[in-house]
Order: sequence, then structure tokens, then C-alpha cells
Amino acid sequence: MERISVIAPVYNERENISRFISKVEKALKIRFDSYEIILIDDGSTDGSREVLDREAEKNGHVKVYHFTKNNGQTAALAAGFKLCTGDFVVTMDADLQTDPEDIYVLFSYIDDYDMVNGKRETREDGLKRKFSSFVGNTVRNFITKDNIKDTGCPLKLFKKEVVESFYLFEGMHRFLPTLAKMNGFKVIEVPVRHYDREFGKSKYGIFNRLFKGLKDAFAVRWMKKRKLNYVLETGEDENV
Repeated sequence: MERISVIAPVYNERENISRFISKVEKALKIRFDSYEIILIDDGSTDGSREVLDREAEKNGHVKVYHFTKNNGQTAALAAGFKLCTGDFVVTMDADLQTDPEDIYVLFSYIDDYDMVNGKRETREDGLKRKFSSFVGNTVRNFITKDNIKDTGCPLKLFKKEVVESFYLFEGMHRFLPTLAKMNGFKVIEVPVRHYDREFGKSKYGIFNRLFKGLKDAFAVRWMKKRKLNYVLETGEDENV
């Protein structure tokens, strides 16, 4: 039986949590009997902790973990990757700006690829956010020489072995498709739907995307250039 894990960082999303869980469960039950929803509380201060604990208490599919302080999106995803038990792993944001039903859009490619990255074809969150995303993706691709158009899209699907291959540092959540390729996995990017927020506020803007992303992009470029690449010589008469 195939099992799927959905991982979502949560930072001050009190009004979205219950709606998020409900919509994710509704989508997952279309295909999966075995699933888990892993929610990593990244040091929320708006009452999200209490909502998360109530949801986990009444629903065995929901697994909640709390950071002792705000550690950032990469740390939340890294924790989720270590804790998940699914054969397939989906990452999403808890703000419902992407649709859980689009998980199946990604799944239509998983037989031929190891990671499927969502690409928000339409952005419904304002000109400033669109420009911020454009700047971040353009700078990252220019430095890393990659061609992922929307690495910031939170909706991603991985085979378990892909997330097990990651060794993440701060800021590396912006480069998951590139890191997967570096580790020898096949990656594709496909269009998904995108919606404006109904509740809460975005946690990211143009300056943290540009300047933090710029520093991290140079680190990834260095990693790509320094990646070990060797082949052991073998022969028919060799005993291995």
C-alpha cells in the first residue's frame, strides 16, 4: 500500500490551519488510505500552537511538532523530511494559496520523474509579490545556471529517496529542485493553480528574497562545481 506524507511549515497561520487540514484530507482520500499530515510549528506566536495541538488530538493522521523558536522554512522542511514515513512526500504552505487537489497534477508525472516542482502559472497575490518572486527566481537561475522558473512554489512532490538525499543548510529550501538534480534525480516543473490569501499575512518580501537568496545561490553554485564525480573501474574477472 502506497503511503503519502504532506509536510507544511506553520508560522502564525491560526486562521488557516483547520481549513488546510480539512482540504488536504479531502484531497488525499481520493487515492490514499495511508497518509500523514506533518505540521511543523516554526515558533508561532498568534495562537497557532493551540489550534495545532487540538487538531492533532482529534485526528490521528495529523502529526504536530513545535520548534522552541522561529528557525525558518528550511529548518521546518528538514525536520519534516526526517520525520515523514511516506513513499511519496508533498510539501505545501499552510496558507492555502496552492490547491491540495493539484497534488494529483504532480502525480501524473511521478512515474517518469523523481521530483515534480509546481509552477504557479498565475500569481494572485499582488504586484509586489509577483515582482519579488520574479527577482528571486531570476537571480537564482542566473547564478546557479538552472532553469527552474518557480523554485519558490511551495507545492512539490518527491519520491522518498529524494528527500532522504538532502543535507540542508539555512536557505536551501529555495533550491530543492537544483539540489535534487545535483544528487542525480530527474526533475520536472509543471503548472499548478495559485490563489490569493484569505487570512493572514505573507512572511516574505523582496529584500529577504533578493539578498538572502543571492548569498545562498553562490553557495549552491560552489557546491555544484565541487560535487564529486567519479566512476570505479571494474572488469569481468574482478571479484567484487
